[in-house]
Amino acid sequence: MAPPLPLSIFIIAKNEADRIGATIEAVRDLGDDVIVVDSGSTDGTQELAASLGARVVHNPWPGYGPQKRFAEDLCRHVWMLNVDADEVVPPDLAAEIRGLFAGGEPPCPAYRLGIAEIFPGETRPHPWAYTLWPVRLYRRDRGRYSPSPVHDRVDLAPGTPTRRLRGVIHHFSVRSLGDQLDKLNRYSDQQADDLAARGVAIPTWRVFVELPANFLKAYIGRRHFARGVYGFLTAMNYAISRHLRVAKHYERRVNGGRRPGR
Repeated sequence: MAPPLPLSIFIIAKNEADRIGATIEAVRDLGDDVIVVDSGSTDGTQELAASLGARVVHNPWPGYGPQKRFAEDLCRHVWMLNVDADEVVPPDLAAEIRGLFAGGEPPCPAYRLGIAEIFPGETRPHPWAYTLWPVRLYRRDRGRYSPSPVHDRVDLAPGTPTRRLRGVIHHFSVRSLGDQLDKLNRYSDQQADDLAARGVAIPTWRVFVELPANFLKAYIGRRHFARGVYGFLTAMNYAISRHLRVAKHYERRVNGGRRPGR
């Protein structure tokens, strides 16, 4: 077995005991510093992560960007890899990352990794799966996660070059349609909060077009049509979540900026 790289791997989690085991097992031999920042799990996530060799730290949920910045500050190495608790680094991508360090310092300060969603019933990304390419492997002195509570991205120093790796992370984001919709509903609350905090006003006419426009964006633009019935249903969930973001934003405007009670 090859020795671990001088690489910190950080994961944020809450109630991910059913998924985080595969996440940690895929990377625990890749780097010698695996950190899990937990925001209050009640399902044994912390204990499972610790049993697999991760360093587990509790931090109350401050939003996506701040939580990942908190995790960055815990990392021991200059090089950091971020993986979410519902993602798995496959062996080919792990080998590709190892290859970057084969001669010492990787040649580029930041790398974009593909993230391909895998739906229930699938074991690998569909050939037409929509794939995001965010920066996930980077030097801590060239980039940090955005402080935004809703925008999950690394802000790089001006002029920092990036390269794409060939391998893709396997993203098992959908436990079930209901769980997905619950998650998206909570996220739409945070998005509405963020819009209010930044003083952004979305035009009222978008209430009428957000759902159909975003269904087409997911079903056609992101090729969910290639995934059969499940693709149609997940495209609908995505469209509903985008509609809820605008609807909640409108509701707060007509309520004088107040977030309505449940």
